Amino acid sequence: MIKPQGPVCNLDCTYCYYTKKTKELPHEPGFRMSDATLEALVSQYIGGQPPEATEVQFAWQGGEPTLLGVAFFERAMTLQARYSRPGLRILNSLQTNGTLLDDSWGEFLARNDFLVGLSIDGPKELHDHFRKDHSGRGSFDEVMRGLAVLKRHRVEFNTLTTIHRANARHGRRVYEFLRSIGSDFMQFIPVVEREPSGAWSPRSVPSAQYGDFMLQVLERWKAQDVGRVYVSAFEMMIGILLGLPASLCVHAETCGRNIAVEHDGSVFRCDHFVFPTHRAGNLREASLSELVAAPEQIGFGDAKSKPLPAECRRCSFVEFCYGGCPARRPGADRPSYLCEGYKRFFSRSLPTFEAMAAAIRRGGTASDALRRSNSTSDV
Repeated sequence: MIKPQGPVCNLDCTYCYYTKKTKELPHEPGFRMSDATLEALVSQYIGGQPPEATEVQFAWQGGEPTLLGVAFFERAMTLQARYSRPGLRILNSLQTNGTLLDDSWGEFLARNDFLVGLSIDGPKELHDHFRKDHSGRGSFDEVMRGLAVLKRHRVEFNTLTTIHRANARHGRRVYEFLRSIGSDFMQFIPVVEREPSGAWSPRSVPSAQYGDFMLQVLERWKAQDVGRVYVSAFEMMIGILLGLPASLCVHAETCGRNIAVEHDGSVFRCDHFVFPTHRAGNLREASLSELVAAPEQIGFGDAKSKPLPAECRRCSFVEFCYGGCPARRPGADRPSYLCEGYKRFFSRSLPTFEAMAAAIRRGGTASDALRRSNSTSDV
């Protein structure tokens, strides 16, 4: 994950932990990535790809990366072309709140085949509950204006929706809203944050409600969208049952794959651990390849499940979770804050995903499992 604007954002979402990092991170001018750091990043990232690699993904996030303006990203595209090699396809994604998008952005994103992740938490009253600007006004209308820009320029987009206390009881409604705006690729991220005291924030999604939210989404997805809509959590479950590694790092046996590169070139072990104690180094002092392969980085990733809390080792769903994200554990020897919600979701959804995986093994599709189930129930 590349954070060229650091933690700076034009919104002031109540639950966002990252904008508070302005007090902890180095103060480059305006928290803006310099051209020299940008070139070092692009050259090292492309140059560090193995010879057999056919594509490389640049994931631009924030804060709010569009604050840098189109010109910054035009320079990034020029550098990518300069340091690329024959046979290597370069992909770019941009995670944004959408409020600053205009036609100049739409033209640029379309011309460079960007995949845009749009942050939106559901219908207006659910979205605006926490996603406000610095004046306390809800951001929904501006997000929808930005979405219109993406559609007008035919920019491919997906949606990232946080699940928090305000929308946790409305899984079905949120899903139907996302479908209504044209999203066919959805990510749902639970808000689990701590107060400065160390206590869990009241904005955090209640654990059981997280499980219920995902079950509501599952039922609505099963009804008519299997094979047409991609829900990352569901695809991951099917993949694991087919013997594939977890596609989401929080559910993988080890972590540390999603390093965060800050605006000043600092590299952190994970974007949930952007703390001085988890700073791996700086790409202006050591190469990205060296930092990623360092024993300390590998040890950080292995520490997720070595050892797991005793309760996790006894759990029948451990292969789908491996204790979840370490940032969401009350302590190294205690299970995730989301444990109850995970168990609720896994226990009730597993028969559906097992049937879908079985259908795929037979050479069919996930939707075949639903047709088979409906046929059996009609007998």
